[in-house]
Amino acid sequence: MKKIKEKVLEIAEIAKSCPDNLQSICFETLLKHYLATIAITSPLPETIQKEVKPEQAVAAVEAATQKQEDLKETDLHVKVKRFMEKETITIDLLNNLFYKEGDKILPLFDDLKTTRTSESQIRVALLQSLVNAFTTGEFQSSVEEIRDICIQRKCYDKNNFSSNFKNNKNLFDFEKFDRSTTNVKLSDPGKTELANIIKELQ
Repeated sequence: MKKIKEKVLEIAEIAKSCPDNLQSICFETLLKHYLATIAITSPLPETIQKEVKPEQAVAAVEAATQKQEDLKETDLHVKVKRFMEKETITIDLLNNLFYKEGDKILPLFDDLKTTRTSESQIRVALLQSLVNAFTTGEFQSSVEEIRDICIQRKCYDKNNFSSNFKNNKNLFDFEKFDRSTTNVKLSDPGKTELANIIKELQ
């Protein structure tokens, strides 16, 4: 069983080296091939087969893959559609950066295309505000949500987190940023900058 787990992890690493839109297909194909090989050359012990059958594992992968869908215009709030019209953003551009899994919209991109921590933080704030707007229509995000994503992306600068918002005040609709600020909302210039980032990340 340990060898099987190691092989699945190895397959996952190989799949990660593929372009984002091909990773799930690559993983599924390699896993199917490996499970078929096991079934032919080295059948699993009966006790293990009862727990996890190769066809069940493949079915699980297929089910997970089917959950990942492109965004459709019907998924988007009318305010997002207006933003797209104003800033000449197409649904194809959005599908290059995001995908839908169940009721969640998740990012496809790993690279924010900047090495500056301060700029990365602002890009996270703009892009997460877009993700929230897909369903609510409000281009805003909580400060904690932005902080958590920055930590995950390793671009969190604790000492300058507040300063980065203050230095980019024109992109947000707040009078001042301090400890009492729990949400940030995009201003019109912020939405224009968001559109520029969407095009840059393609």
